[in-house]
Amino acid sequence: MKVLVVNAGSSSVKFTLFEMADQSVLCKGLVERIGLKSPRLVYQRAGEEQHDEKLTIVNHNGAMQAICHKLIDAEQGVLKSLTEIDAIGHRVVHGGEQFSAAVVIDSAVKDGIRKCSALAPLHNPPNLDGIEACEDFFPGVPNVAVFDTAFHQSMEPEGYLYALPRELYKKLGIRKYGFHGTSHKYVYYAGCAFLGLNPETAKVITCHLGNGGSITAIRGGKVLDTSMGMTPLMGLVMGTRCGTIDPGVVLYLIKNGYTADEVDVILNKKSGMQGVSGISSDMRDIEAARNSGNTDAQEAYDLFIHRLLNYIGGYYLLLGGADAIFFTGGIGENSPAVRESVIRQMSVYGCELDNEANKARGKQIVLSRPGSKLQVAIVPTNEELMIAREAIGLVK
Repeated sequence: MKVLVVNAGSSSVKFTLFEMADQSVLCKGLVERIGLKSPRLVYQRAGEEQHDEKLTIVNHNGAMQAICHKLIDAEQGVLKSLTEIDAIGHRVVHGGEQFSAAVVIDSAVKDGIRKCSALAPLHNPPNLDGIEACEDFFPGVPNVAVFDTAFHQSMEPEGYLYALPRELYKKLGIRKYGFHGTSHKYVYYAGCAFLGLNPETAKVITCHLGNGGSITAIRGGKVLDTSMGMTPLMGLVMGTRCGTIDPGVVLYLIKNGYTADEVDVILNKKSGMQGVSGISSDMRDIEAARNSGNTDAQEAYDLFIHRLLNYIGGYYLLLGGADAIFFTGGIGENSPAVRESVIRQMSVYGCELDNEANKARGKQIVLSRPGSKLQVAIVPTNEELMIAREAIGLVK
């Protein structure tokens, strides 16, 4: 069975086509700059070089048409007919409380996604555009929505409630939802399989560290807590997001003449590693500047690690001890320095770093020494495969 995975953003559509018999990738690509100047298609068949192609499109429907033509292209395509596709899995950012698992899309589901757009106004509308474009080009093929927030819906009230008047939760849905759920779910189950842990009982901390980052405490496949909140702004220090701060700072800025929109830009786009270092939002640039003696970069790095350790330590206690910690994401998979800075502090939990193993980048590997009470590993994430699995599971 073949599954097409679609991730539609405001000006882009990413896609991956899987053969689920062996869970292999047949092709993948991206249509970017939709509705902007010089849109293009990036396309790559498995084991071959990437091809770029200029397009003349103005919307997601045009992007999907270009993708369909490429999939069945006589020279570069991987299908004889679009009817070979058995299901389409869509990444949808916000499912609110309405969606706690993946669902086959119908009119009621689309209405639910629209209602959740108030919680994710930059993401859910283009996600829905991608769904409706696929409905046009793949009539009769089941579309499945896989929500970034769904995995975190297993949290209990003490995990997701804010200490605000309850009426704000009931009327406006103000609560913690969490994000990166598809990644955390994939990494949890893949990591448990890798280490031989029973996913029905395992206690694991998953660290998705990239330009955006979040940490999740998982016990027996259920989320106890996660670092992102009602929005992706809460939690860790990120590339350009501030993470958790005193909410009084927002009030102080507004009282000192900043508009709500200006504060939004500061907290989401001008803070984090970029704001503190004044150099870059990219950890690679921060590490290079830090190694060259830049004190602002050093402080940004130290702040990143400090916040990370706070969450890991808190979640370790919340779980009553952990069996394993998994690193994933761009930083988690590719920064030996960050992993070493964290794991060195875990000796108190009976974890010892394997220095040679920690040199690895982007591959699944155990980072803790044999005999460590607490195991640590890199588990590369694969959100597209997780979406494909969820889709095919429902269609079957």
